[in-house]
Amino acid sequence: MKKVLLMMATSLALFACSETEKPNPFFTEWDTPFGVPPFDQIENQHFVPAFELAIVQEKAVIDSITSNTEEPTFDNTIVALDQNGALMTKVARVFYGLAGTEATPELDSLKSIISAKLTAHGSDISLNQPLFTRVKAVYENRENLALDPESLRLVEKIYEGFARSGANLAPDKKERLRKLDGELAKLSIAFEKNLRHDNGTFALILTKEQLAGLPESVVAAAAQEATARGNEGSYAFTLDKASMLPFLQYADDEKLREQLYTGYLTRSNHDDEFDNKEVINQIVTLRMERAAILGFANHAAFVLDGNMAKDPAAVYSLLEELWTPAVKRAKKELAEMKKIKGTKEFNSWDWWYYAEKLRTQKYALDENELRPYFSMDNSINGIFELTTKLFGITYREITKEVPLYNKENRVYEVTDNNGEHLGVVYFDFHPRSSKNVGAWCTTFRGQSYKDGKKVAPVVSIVCNFTKPVGDTPALLTLDEVETLFHEYGHGLHQLFADVKYNSIKSVERDFVELPSQIMENWAFEPAVLAMYAKHYETGEVIPAELVEKIQKSSLFNQGFNTVEYLGASLLDLDYHTVVDPGQIDVNKFENESLSKYGLMAEIAPRYRSTYFKHIFSGGYSAVYYSYIWAEVLDADAYDAFIESGDLFDQATATRFRQEVLSRGGTSDGGVLYHNFRGKEASRKPLMKNRGLI
Repeated sequence: MKKVLLMMATSLALFACSETEKPNPFFTEWDTPFGVPPFDQIENQHFVPAFELAIVQEKAVIDSITSNTEEPTFDNTIVALDQNGALMTKVARVFYGLAGTEATPELDSLKSIISAKLTAHGSDISLNQPLFTRVKAVYENRENLALDPESLRLVEKIYEGFARSGANLAPDKKERLRKLDGELAKLSIAFEKNLRHDNGTFALILTKEQLAGLPESVVAAAAQEATARGNEGSYAFTLDKASMLPFLQYADDEKLREQLYTGYLTRSNHDDEFDNKEVINQIVTLRMERAAILGFANHAAFVLDGNMAKDPAAVYSLLEELWTPAVKRAKKELAEMKKIKGTKEFNSWDWWYYAEKLRTQKYALDENELRPYFSMDNSINGIFELTTKLFGITYREITKEVPLYNKENRVYEVTDNNGEHLGVVYFDFHPRSSKNVGAWCTTFRGQSYKDGKKVAPVVSIVCNFTKPVGDTPALLTLDEVETLFHEYGHGLHQLFADVKYNSIKSVERDFVELPSQIMENWAFEPAVLAMYAKHYETGEVIPAELVEKIQKSSLFNQGFNTVEYLGASLLDLDYHTVVDPGQIDVNKFENESLSKYGLMAEIAPRYRSTYFKHIFSGGYSAVYYSYIWAEVLDADAYDAFIESGDLFDQATATRFRQEVLSRGGTSDGGVLYHNFRGKEASRKPLMKNRGLI
């Protein structure tokens, strides 16, 4: 009967496609180069039917597992569950990939509809008692099954997933948990939608007379942005960092700097329909209740129990250990900048402007002098050449061969050191009103195994970098170059993945930044700069004197960078260690949280509450600290290359690939790291890299 229902549902879905004369591409095998998504065929109308059929298919498999009259075994329960959901994964990766880059009102509406369906469906699975009974039976007998370590890990992670989703709860608590998950999913979407609106609609429109101090390249980009917004002849600066930060660095008019930075700091905090304060209130309250139902003291305790840190006390300990020396260094930086400004008054919107002047004064280093050497093409080539030296992999651009989801995409095939196809990488570099803010790596298809054969991933790197202007290519800042290396580190983690089971691919949140952050260490090494930092017009390799200035200024402004990051991390933890939030006055809570640690008035946290997407709609709630936690690992791991005497040592790189990058979540992060390094990570390299010792 179940098979009949499944066949009927499939037939109806295909019939619905024929009625529109546009076959749903999710219902067929993709006949595209390397099996990339057929973006040219996928339309918004295809998503809901595809998700609905995927739900029907998953339920049918779940029913077949629970109705099996045989004793629960590793194969008939755990493996069957792990292999379930191929269509769901196929559709979801494409949908959520496009929702972050090609958002439209229609796609936003679909996201709300689909999120509700998927949340309910997820609860149906995680709270399915007959299914959990079978999973639990295998789990409790796991030591007698002669399983290999990866299979044993699979049993444990699947069981833990059910337990952490409430499978052991009484029926009334399960029902409450189901409702909480549904509400939280809606609130996450609302937060993101409000932020995208505020970020996209704000623009500082200026005349030529108001541009004093700004470099010619920044002015040209602002003119291009103004024209795109229908203000030809004017100059527009937006809240995208590629536009905002150069303005804060160079604009002489302090009032205009204040206006732009205030626009950034107050996003979704205007007491209007796009305000996020009430959304935050509801999220914090519901997360607290959810944690309590699951038996945890607070949301942070629940989240961290599944991460390397294990509990909030360990995270507070690390953050507070770094906080004092970071503030001390930031105050020194502030004192130096106040001397340049010549007044006692110093505001947060002054920091970038006078930091740039201080950098010029101390190191004779002007970022605009560097930009011509860091074109987008050169920077990508730098990453490719570096990873070829480390891992032996090679690249071929295939943009014209494959479907694109946006005309700005650049696409590459990656070939492994043995000549085999390793994967495909899509790049999406520049801001659009349809894109979420920030930079991230995701996959349109993750690595997997099908019928015993490895399926290669399709990776997507998304950024919001400086745009090209006229005939001048995109010329990146050092920060943008570092971000590109960072995100490609995530890409390598996906490309090198070689995990048999789907349910143990993911690593802990406080481990996931290790593969990305270690790549940043190579970005500005002299030997690496010589490979890719070449003048976009002349091809001249960056002069030795500029390289020396970059090296000497490597610790510049690290007090500020560390303090603004730690401030956001502490704010995140404070929100999620609240036991009885009641009705939070978000602005007051934030101010009290940061003032108790002694955050300087001249520094705002990297993210204020109403636009803190990482923790309220980005999956980093209670783990924003993970970047610095992983930085302890990446700094120590990079020391392994230094200790080898060769920054491109292939033996060390191969060991890192085999023990970390290829392993997914087949062991705890701490175990994976120890397998690579042979010891626990020391905090000393991190402290040294940030100038805190």
